[in-house]
Amino acid sequence: MGLWTWPSSQEKKEKRPKFVELRSSKWFIMFVVAFATGTDIFMYGLIVPVTPTALKERVGIPEDNIQSWTSILLALYSAALLAFAPVVGYIADRAESRRWPLLVGLVALAAATALLCVGTHIALWVVGRLFQGAAAAVVWTAGLALMVDTVGKDDLGQAIGYVSMAISVGTLAGPLLGGVVYEDGGYYAVFGLAFAFIALDIILRLLLIERRHAVKWLAPEMTPLSADGHQPTEKKSGEISERPDLPTNGSEPREPQTPSPPSRNALERVTILLSSPRLVVSVWGYFIISIVLTSFDSVLPLFVQGTFGWQQSGQGLIFIPLMVPHVLDPVTGFIIDKYPKSCRYLAAGAFLASVPVMVLLRFVTDKSMQHKILLCALLACVGLCFAVAMPPLITEVFFAVKEKEDKTPDIFGRGGAMALAFGLSNMGFAAGSLIGPFFAGFIRQEAGWGGNGMGIRVDSWHIIYPNPVVLMDKIYSSVGA
Repeated sequence: MGLWTWPSSQEKKEKRPKFVELRSSKWFIMFVVAFATGTDIFMYGLIVPVTPTALKERVGIPEDNIQSWTSILLALYSAALLAFAPVVGYIADRAESRRWPLLVGLVALAAATALLCVGTHIALWVVGRLFQGAAAAVVWTAGLALMVDTVGKDDLGQAIGYVSMAISVGTLAGPLLGGVVYEDGGYYAVFGLAFAFIALDIILRLLLIERRHAVKWLAPEMTPLSADGHQPTEKKSGEISERPDLPTNGSEPREPQTPSPPSRNALERVTILLSSPRLVVSVWGYFIISIVLTSFDSVLPLFVQGTFGWQQSGQGLIFIPLMVPHVLDPVTGFIIDKYPKSCRYLAAGAFLASVPVMVLLRFVTDKSMQHKILLCALLACVGLCFAVAMPPLITEVFFAVKEKEDKTPDIFGRGGAMALAFGLSNMGFAAGSLIGPFFAGFIRQEAGWGGNGMGIRVDSWHIIYPNPVVLMDKIYSSVGA
């Protein structure tokens, strides 16, 4: 009798969720991940227009120290992202579900927003920015790993393109909406908008069901099924069977149970990942993109203010030409899915094409309409170059891990290392966002706007760019890609 009672209670626990097909569909999960990453960077930029005034009027920071504290608070976000990205990646790989780390990250984002909202002491703003960076580490690491689990190899490039586009939209919309809402509705209206986005994000993440958990309701007739509900060919390396008594198929005898994969600590997994030149090139390319983009954050508003006399609205709108080309990120991803070997050509070509474009920025020197149009056109070209470069670099993280696992199955131990690999790539972005503003600000202070354009690119022509191009070519030649 007891043999029949236990499955009955188990069935009640495993009741089929409503709308499970939609909630676990590839497109819904892609939308949730893209919305989560876009919301995260949107929150980062939303309070940028609020910060200087809030530090002065609410926190009581002296006028002379506002610029310093604004820079420090921006740097704290990047520092937290840099510190937490690998930790979150390691934990997400070992967790049974990618969704729970995402929900924890959302709690951190809500806490950060609350601290900044009520912050009347600088310590609350410091902790709030640190929480924001930690939340970003969770979303950008566990979220991308979840998308890889869902989409697989065939459509990965296009999926990453949508995420990259969402990040760009969030980057643009945050400061713009923050400034408009703050001017018309005041301080608390900005945070009201922030909490509205967080509430919507909570609903979406709670609705999400991972495909490996939903497969028992979607396709119970699939044979053979692995323990997590995938076909054996899709089984994640290192995954341990939850139902070890299932037959491998209907006619063949069960094979002897294979030994458990080796248990590896975080340092061992990081060492294995960094032994892949493919991953190193990806992290390096992501680092360079981050330096350039955050350099614009530091010097572009000051340049248009001093050269064109533009105030805050104009200083925000000038970033539109830089961000709009990122709507083409899914197109780049589609090309990668169609022609996987195109990654190195797309990334290397985009980096090289951005060199003369950045040099030409030095010719924007006066307030004439021709120079304003020239600046917008050149910024759009820079944005287009990075819209082409970013999806291949992120996709290469997946291929680097897959290459290691194909050569040596279970090399990373239980859970694999996909999230950890994305954590390392996010470390590259975070390091670049720490260095970029100081790097560009120093060059502009010492050599002016023209020197800034030359400093980022001409000096980098011999120091930075040959490294990813040459390394990428050698790597692909050595692996026969």
